[in-house]
Amino acid sequence: MKKIALAAALTLAATSAFAGGMAEPVMEETVVEAQASSSAGGIVVPLLVLLLVAAAASN
Repeated sequence: MKKIALAAALTLAATSAFAGGMAEPVMEETVVEAQASSSAGGIVVPLLVLLLVAAAASN
């Protein structure tokens, strides 16, 4: 009789663990990477061209 009561108690305890139902799915946030624009690239190239022209003119 004690075994039947223990089995019934364990059965009731196990079923209450699933009483919450299914959990809502968790969506991961998408990472958006912004492209960095450097204004130094627009300045450096003409300066290098000027240096090369000045070096060629001095020879």
